[in-house]
Amino acid sequence: MALNTSQGVPRSFGSSSEVMFDMDKNQPFSWVFDIFLQFLDKDSNMAAAVSAVGAMTEVIRVSKAKTMMELEKELNSASNILKDFCDSLSVASGCDLFTRFVIRTSADYRDFEECKRKLIEKGQLYLKQSEQGRNKIAQLASGFIRDGMTVLTHGYSQVVMGVFMKAISEGKRFNVIVTESRPLEIGTQTAKTLQEINIPVSLVSDSAVAAIMDQVDLVLVGAEGIVENGGIINKVGTYQVSIIAKACSKPFYVAAESFKFMRLYPLNQKDIAKITERKPNLSQSLEEDDDQIRIQNPSQDYTSPSYITLLFTELGVLTPAAVSDELINLYNDNIYY
Repeated sequence: MALNTSQGVPRSFGSSSEVMFDMDKNQPFSWVFDIFLQFLDKDSNMAAAVSAVGAMTEVIRVSKAKTMMELEKELNSASNILKDFCDSLSVASGCDLFTRFVIRTSADYRDFEECKRKLIEKGQLYLKQSEQGRNKIAQLASGFIRDGMTVLTHGYSQVVMGVFMKAISEGKRFNVIVTESRPLEIGTQTAKTLQEINIPVSLVSDSAVAAIMDQVDLVLVGAEGIVENGGIINKVGTYQVSIIAKACSKPFYVAAESFKFMRLYPLNQKDIAKITERKPNLSQSLEEDDDQIRIQNPSQDYTSPSYITLLFTELGVLTPAAVSDELINLYNDNIYY
């Protein structure tokens, strides 16, 4: 991918940068977020974490560092910029995995310049192969969708959409029920996309999930993050959907890429509250004199592994119990290959 540069520092382009952040341009490595947006502008289907890897690879390419210690410092600064200005847990996990990969790779090369070339090569290769990972997930998960089924999904996930499209390409006929996913109503986007690819779809309110669960054969959701115990962090409302699914003996499946694996071990909702709370703009019907009413508006919630049947990743079909071993492998092995 050709990136715009000026005096060794990339420039931003595209409308995304105008609406997605408000950044001090004098802040060191602030341009890294511009590069992150460039990758998203060029390929709207690219995952945010993959775009983050692309941006950090560009940091290595333009770096003037003379030692690995200096390069690691620059990458940590770039990683912090991306984490601070991108409201995505997957970006955080992708940055952490890539930084860990850089540290491990540096031990394999005595020549610093050779090490930099290898890191750039691996980062660029990862960008090319990321789509293959989604295709593998779609292939694995589509086998669980059969003719005549009704699938319930919550929020919007490009990985889940890929599974549906794969199932359609295999000639399967099925229905999808989509939750509204308030307060941002993300489910509307999912429903419209499904309609465009001629999948019969129904949109229901979040509070109606229990009422329609007897119509459902399986639940399939994406994930913002997959934590060490095999649980997931995802769009708020996912947890209650999983509880209802288990109460009604419906399988609850998760489809997500392995770069969303996180070194995090929450035990309850309070453990993720700091990273999931957003501005209190939940209700438009409150009057100005209702300021004594406290608004709680978390963006994601935590679903424990006890409610999850299986996880579909490019590493294979995993039980929640297997996630811990895979996470160890990701942090200890060569993850970008």
